[in-house]
Amino acid sequence: MKNFALSFILSVALLAAYAQRPAADHETAKGGELTIQPITHATLVLSYQGKNIYVDPTGGANVFTGIGAPDMILITDIHGDHLDPKTIDAINTAHALLVVPQAVADKLPATTDKSKMVILKNGDKTAQLGFSIEAIPMYNLPESPTAMHTKGRGNGYVLTIGGKNIYISGDTADIPEMRALKNVDIAFVCMNLPFTMSVETAAQSVLAFKPKVVYPYHYRGWDVNKFKSLVNASDASIDVRLREWYPSAK
Repeated sequence: MKNFALSFILSVALLAAYAQRPAADHETAKGGELTIQPITHATLVLSYQGKNIYVDPTGGANVFTGIGAPDMILITDIHGDHLDPKTIDAINTAHALLVVPQAVADKLPATTDKSKMVILKNGDKTAQLGFSIEAIPMYNLPESPTAMHTKGRGNGYVLTIGGKNIYISGDTADIPEMRALKNVDIAFVCMNLPFTMSVETAAQSVLAFKPKVVYPYHYRGWDVNKFKSLVNASDASIDVRLREWYPSAK
């Protein structure tokens, strides 16, 4: 009876975790399927050929229920909605690789295995676990030493997975480095003033570098339907995917 009750509780917990998550999207890539799982705010998981890449994992282990353990963890910045040491500790396994900017490395616990850490500065490139990763600048405009996101502190990323170029903006404004991106297949683009940029500015940025697919994310409280309308009014070929990144707000 005790085992049955425990199993029932676990089943309910699993169903609750799944119910709180948007459905995953599936993309055909070279060598297999790429799964894109939005989690919350700036947190997502990319899965390909049995490897899981967790991006800015926050929210505790429960939000990742049913998803395989991370093989790689990418972190963009030091703020708590991107860097959550408790969640990292809860989901991390001995083999997970951390790809981070120096500012994040400086804030990770002293017990973090440095041999499992790759530190990238803006412009750096690396190949890890069969994926290529490029660190892209992310910062506020106008530039200022007192800005919430100063140039060089955090990283956006471009990952190449199964022939797909995937851009993760992190917290950024409409910067020249983003506008100059080429051949982006899938983009995750932020929008929320005063931390990043407005819906209108984000739409202008996307129209400049023209990803095939764009997910507005990191948008708490902002009108992503307007973002989609602005983008598609100028370029109907861009697939703007609106997903529920804030299910608990309903």
